[in-house]
Amino acid sequence: MKFIDTIKNIWKIEELKNRILVTLGLLLVYRFGAQVVLPGVDAAELANLGTQTQDGLLGLLNAFTGGAFANASVFALGIMPYISASIVVQLMGIAIPYLQKLQKEGESGRKKINQITRWLTIAITLVQGPGYIYNLFATLPPGAFVLENQTVFVVSSVIILTTGCIFAMWLGEKITDKGIGNGISLLIMVGIIATLPQSFVQNFISRTSGDGGDIIMVLIELVIWFVIILASVLLVMAVRQIPVQYARRTASGGYEKNVFGSRQYIPLKLNASGVMPIIFAQAIMFIPAAVAGLSDSETSQGIAAAFSDIFGFWYNLVFALLIIVFTYFYTAITVPTNKMADDLKRSGGFIPGIRPGSETAEYLDKIMSQITLPGSIFLALVAIFPAVAVKLLNVQQGWALFFGGTSLLIMVGVAIDTVQQVNSYLLNRHYDGLMKTGKNRKAVA
Repeated sequence: MKFIDTIKNIWKIEELKNRILVTLGLLLVYRFGAQVVLPGVDAAELANLGTQTQDGLLGLLNAFTGGAFANASVFALGIMPYISASIVVQLMGIAIPYLQKLQKEGESGRKKINQITRWLTIAITLVQGPGYIYNLFATLPPGAFVLENQTVFVVSSVIILTTGCIFAMWLGEKITDKGIGNGISLLIMVGIIATLPQSFVQNFISRTSGDGGDIIMVLIELVIWFVIILASVLLVMAVRQIPVQYARRTASGGYEKNVFGSRQYIPLKLNASGVMPIIFAQAIMFIPAAVAGLSDSETSQGIAAAFSDIFGFWYNLVFALLIIVFTYFYTAITVPTNKMADDLKRSGGFIPGIRPGSETAEYLDKIMSQITLPGSIFLALVAIFPAVAVKLLNVQQGWALFFGGTSLLIMVGVAIDTVQQVNSYLLNRHYDGLMKTGKNRKAVA
């Protein structure tokens, strides 16, 4: 079978094999840490915390952390503080000249921005940590806390939670540098996958219990789930090809007039920003409920309730709008149309009917705007489909999170990105890739 042969080829490439083993090892460390309960908390008394995180916004946060939130784990905050810090830094990069300057400095500027993001992550964790600890006090029975000195427990737990978040961030960066795929995204994906089997089993039991059960509905749900996965794959991989022609070079290094080489294409993706708009929007959606919950007024409590219901109308409306906005924002900062136009001009290339230079950049901007709009709307519709599954199909909430939404899109997007990286290693060594058909070719040293 071709798939088995491809796996064998992966194992023949020493660098790729080592990177995959490093990735799996670091992911295993992360999953192990998600099961380590905070010192001073009795693991046998966590039933109430598990009930609190079965659905709603906390249920989604628990899914992102792979159950670490409900386990009162040292990784209870997961990698979300780092995601929040990244969002803040990127948004500030629009308005703060210093950050704009760093963005233009290449690798050195990127390192400085990463350092700023790390420090901001620590600051966010020091704010979220006490909130999580006091939620434990409000949720768990007094017997769940072993340490009698409450101050010592709070201070030590906040330090441990902060350290756990920074360690998770370090694991993600090491996976990116030494492993395969984007480390931060892989940590989120693994956490989500960890909750999938339990969610499906709970939904299956709920559907089939009682007189005769409803096994047909379970099968219908699985069909819809696979259709949504296919739609998500198409969304992530769809591209529009822009034709480009190149003038032939002369012996002196110039270009022959009116003589052009073969036509090539610029692939502009329908969803150039990947899953980042989903992650950004999801991080922002935690804020309204948290801020409104600080007040006891009737209006604030109503806002908190509306934005705590991840299957409610107002939550999904705001969520969808944020996804559309962030898709445009992230596309604008990741697709350098001006640089693409300059590179084409320097290499003697041009888009037929468009002048090289600024007009080419404007044309590419126009095309990106045209394809980003339907792409962002489609992305938003897939993201809010879990609410449709709950309201119309009566799917259990835990399993509904995988009917599109943040969970499924992250899994699909990260999986495709990782497979493409593996694919590039295979093709560079003259093997057929995971996404290419045909016979294997002999590798060259």
